[in-house]
Amino acid sequence: MKYYIYLLAFIFSSTNTQAQNNTIDSQKINRLKEVAIAARLKTTQMSKLNLTEMDLPQAQFILSSKQLAQQQILSLSDVLKNANGMYIMGTTGGYQEEIAARGAALASSNTFKNGIRYFNGMKIAMSGLERVEIVKGNAAIEYGNVAPSGVLNLITKKPKFEQGGAVSLSYASFQNFATAFDAYGSLNKSKKIAFRLNALYSNGASFRNDVYSTTLYINPSVQINVSPKSTLLLEADYTYNKSVPDFGAGIVNYKLVNLPRERFTGVSWGNYAAKQSLNSATYSTTILNQWKLNAILAYRTYATDLFTNTRPNGSTSGGGTLVDAQGNWIRGIQKTTVADAYTLQQIDVTRTVKRNNLQHELLIGADAEQFTTSTIVYANYNNYDTINIFNAYNASAEPAAPVLNKSTNTTMAVQRAGIYMQDLISCAAKFKLLLGARWNTITTNTNVLTYTTQTNALSNTVDKPFSPKIGLVYQLNAAHMLFASYSNSFSQNTGIDSYGKALPASIIDQYELGLKNKIRDGKMQFNITGYSIHNNNLAQTSLANGNTNSNIKELAGATRSAGIEVDMTYNPQKQIAIMMGYSFNETIYTASNIYIVGSALRYNPNHTANASVHYEFSKGRFKNVALGAIAQYMGLRFVGRSTRLTVNNDNYQLIPIKEFIVVDLVASYKWKQWKCNAKLSNIFNQLNYHVHDDNSVNPITPRNASLQFVFNF
Repeated sequence: MKYYIYLLAFIFSSTNTQAQNNTIDSQKINRLKEVAIAARLKTTQMSKLNLTEMDLPQAQFILSSKQLAQQQILSLSDVLKNANGMYIMGTTGGYQEEIAARGAALASSNTFKNGIRYFNGMKIAMSGLERVEIVKGNAAIEYGNVAPSGVLNLITKKPKFEQGGAVSLSYASFQNFATAFDAYGSLNKSKKIAFRLNALYSNGASFRNDVYSTTLYINPSVQINVSPKSTLLLEADYTYNKSVPDFGAGIVNYKLVNLPRERFTGVSWGNYAAKQSLNSATYSTTILNQWKLNAILAYRTYATDLFTNTRPNGSTSGGGTLVDAQGNWIRGIQKTTVADAYTLQQIDVTRTVKRNNLQHELLIGADAEQFTTSTIVYANYNNYDTINIFNAYNASAEPAAPVLNKSTNTTMAVQRAGIYMQDLISCAAKFKLLLGARWNTITTNTNVLTYTTQTNALSNTVDKPFSPKIGLVYQLNAAHMLFASYSNSFSQNTGIDSYGKALPASIIDQYELGLKNKIRDGKMQFNITGYSIHNNNLAQTSLANGNTNSNIKELAGATRSAGIEVDMTYNPQKQIAIMMGYSFNETIYTASNIYIVGSALRYNPNHTANASVHYEFSKGRFKNVALGAIAQYMGLRFVGRSTRLTVNNDNYQLIPIKEFIVVDLVASYKWKQWKCNAKLSNIFNQLNYHVHDDNSVNPITPRNASLQFVFNF
């Protein structure tokens, strides 16, 4: 509304200036520029409040559909090359990219698709994404049980009322083929019903011998304009992925060993199959002519089946799985199946209220979630065979896949419910105060069935954590703001205390301070954020009375994660896009009865940085040609296992993983309805590793290329 008022004022004043020697009030022009900048600003869907980025006392990052296309994003790790302070902390078996930010892992509880929790323990198809949202820091008020470091939201492509679409065919290094289809349009003449259908099929090998993967992705959606003020969005999302697990074997006595990058040490018949379906209905309307209502019903399932060798160095219980100094490894076989069903009911209402000199942006909401997860673990098969990791692997010498017997079936039922409120209070157009709170109830029932004895072990926990948030914004003008905030979140704990009672949730405090700038008429954004995250009641194994049972715990530990993040985007002209970022983080134990106080938590680099540039020629002989480069720096980090104070002469050790830089180049050419994309990744053929503990060591992909042809219709 303010935009139109100032626009009318500008038109009126311009008309009058013709009679006043064409002079214009410069102050009004500057104010118009500020309004224009504010009109272009957006925030993420995850914030739930309809705010601009300059109103939100929190760091965020959005990778748009244009940027996804420019960089030819193929995986989640490609996305994170643009998000400073967020990184791949490790991989598990080559089939899961483990995400972390600000010193904490982002598990499935922190991964969302269209605002709904999404299982991230499998490869995620990127072809159907419209944009990617990242909210740094705490989102506990909006989503309850989330890690304090941030949330990741994958937004799929939405229906359109105009007709169109695209079909593509891709070929990449290591014999990888992919075809994708995207179509959209109106389903009726009145254009009240629109559809969209995305689909992808890919199949290929790997730079690792004997490793392959297959992915099928389907994403249909329908939007119904029920009335001028009401819409109903129906979406279905299905992903199936099958691959050969690959844990690697590059560590002996807590030292990385030099193996050929392509060396495979798993079993060629190994299998990891994962499928996930997500169905949702989102209804948006206006009630009482003032409140905006958004309601979501969602049902998600996933199932995984892992059948492969036990991890190298994982334990000594699987027939002796440690790799000895000579490279000899006695392998065992493992099998696990998981089935999960999840439902979500969520309703939010928002409203803008103006009273006297105050403006309130109100959010009131409630949600309920139900998880039911069944995990069947089979008894490991010991002494499957013996190999030497320094010798080329011979798949033809493998024994047949053994038959494994069921060991345990763990069924976990979780019910979460929460109500939450937020209010952004604006005063005198300079100061804004964000107040929020969430009340939670979480009930967890667990039943562990042991097949050999046919006995059940039951447990029940009830948590009722409270999550407050307060943020202060000082807005110098539409282009510059300072913010500070305090919030807390919670982390549920497993196990019992020394009295046999369930452990309460750990409460995690977070402090954040930042500066956001939109300069050069909004073409450049420059932000600085500092944070400090404290978990002062970390659950660790209880040492009371000489206890050695890891299931008996006490809230005796503490950690601190502190750092700074700097990011910049610059679009001086329509055809030029530049992004840069840097982050520093230190995550350490500040109290512990097990680990050395002051020692670093594993996987987290102190320094990360990113930079990208993209340029599209708009005229001349190179018209419709686009070129770009993406670079990512990952600093020194430590993996392995933290040395324990409770074990004399403990052989656990941390393993340093050196820093590395990966550079990718992209190019594209458009001709009529056709487009050709080309990408060369890791152009300097850097060798480095993603490591989980000391038992999944996966080299990063060497230099590789991809070529894609797209036809738009």
